Amino acid sequence: MMAYTYVILGVGRQGCAIAYDLAINGEAEQITLVDTNPRTAAMALERLQGLASDSGCEFRLVTCDVSNLDEIGPVMGGADVAVSAVPYRFNFHLTEAAIRAGVSFCDLGGNTQIVRAQLHRHEEAKVAGVSIVPDCGLAPGLGNHLAAHGISLLDEPEDVHIRCGGLPQARVGLLGYKLVFNIDGLINEYSGSGEFLRDGKRVDIPALSETEEIEFPSPVGKCEAAVTSGGTSSAPETFLGMLKTYDYKTVRYPGHFKLIRAMFGMGDVDEKVTLADDTIVDSKDLFREVMEKELDHPDVLDLVVLRVTVLGRHKGVAKTLQYDLFDRHDEKTGFTAMERTTGYPAALVAYMQARGIIEPGSRPLEVSVPPDQFFIELPKHDVNIEFRELTR
Repeated sequence: MMAYTYVILGVGRQGCAIAYDLAINGEAEQITLVDTNPRTAAMALERLQGLASDSGCEFRLVTCDVSNLDEIGPVMGGADVAVSAVPYRFNFHLTEAAIRAGVSFCDLGGNTQIVRAQLHRHEEAKVAGVSIVPDCGLAPGLGNHLAAHGISLLDEPEDVHIRCGGLPQARVGLLGYKLVFNIDGLINEYSGSGEFLRDGKRVDIPALSETEEIEFPSPVGKCEAAVTSGGTSSAPETFLGMLKTYDYKTVRYPGHFKLIRAMFGMGDVDEKVTLADDTIVDSKDLFREVMEKELDHPDVLDLVVLRVTVLGRHKGVAKTLQYDLFDRHDEKTGFTAMERTTGYPAALVAYMQARGIIEPGSRPLEVSVPPDQFFIELPKHDVNIEFRELTR
């Protein structure tokens, strides 16, 4: 066995899950846990030492500011791969730091404009001999991996539909939802536009629009899905000229999006709002605080559903390929379904980078990650996909 060294940037929810999976499944000799909050880092270390005590991996702590190149560069230096689980706004800066340090890098992403800036560093990464792979979590991430796998199985792929949601195991609160990742990431998803392919052309569809019904097997049942931003990542550009359709919608329990649209329509998430008396208030900070309290249900366990459908033709026969993921909070490790299904796919990408399977350069995951190998190795990371092939 080889022995690899990893740096995990941000060891809160998903970062801790990434570190755990790499310790167990990533041939890790050493994992450096980096966070700005010493208490968060110390809690992650204690938890990982308990969960992965038999792995042989050494964990070490570093407290530093990831936005400071002078601090983060030396921390990354010497590692095989650095993985970012910090908010997406830091990822371009961290990409540059990784290239300078000669370290491969992947992240959980979530903002396509930042991803494009990262991809523009392809030549620099290639010269440095490192691979940069943005948007490697759940959505964006796993959904696009599965889409790429389905596309690779068809002679004439035509349409891709991705539907994904992290949900409480039972409806809770006014919105029927609990927060399962960073609140800024949620606000980012609900803002802007989804970048899709329709009729073979790239289009922008407003977030929170085009609500549709969707049903999953029990215990989830009937849900709704609506357009959100970031889920397709770079895939519409990658598959432009090949596919007619590539779209993504987020899944919630029925009625959720009607309430969210009302909140956004009233300007609750605007940076500044002018009141009737001309007083200017910062409503976004207030909205963030209120939402975090409303969506904080620590005693309610979560689940994740993901359905990727790829349609096209193979050897002249019309085919529908369907990938379904259903995951629950893991009581054995304590990791939530969202932490598992976001963190473990990213850990697998990092492991493939460490082994040199992904070539140097900064490229989208649907281009850089071999889809067959990723799909074959995914169950080893406790992410289990039900795959069905239907003839139409």
